Amino acid sequence: MSAGQLSDQFDVSKPTMSAHFAVLKDADLVHAEKVGKSVIYHLKLSVLEEALLGFVHSFGVGAEAPKPGNKKESAR
Repeated sequence: MSAGQLSDQFDVSKPTMSAHFAVLKDADLVHAEKVGKSVIYHLKLSVLEEALLGFVHSFGVGAEAPKPGNKKESAR
């Protein structure tokens, strides 16, 4: 999808969208490809996946569960 097509989907100016695209490029989340007068943006899914997994793991989600038999025995 071109930058113009993307910006048409949001209620912001094209310069504002351009600034947001620049941030995404700096974060290495998108790849920009110039085609004629248009710039086509491609989402780098592997980078996004790593970022999302890091975010999820920061909350302890997806951490390994304790293995059965490794629990401390409760005092009786």
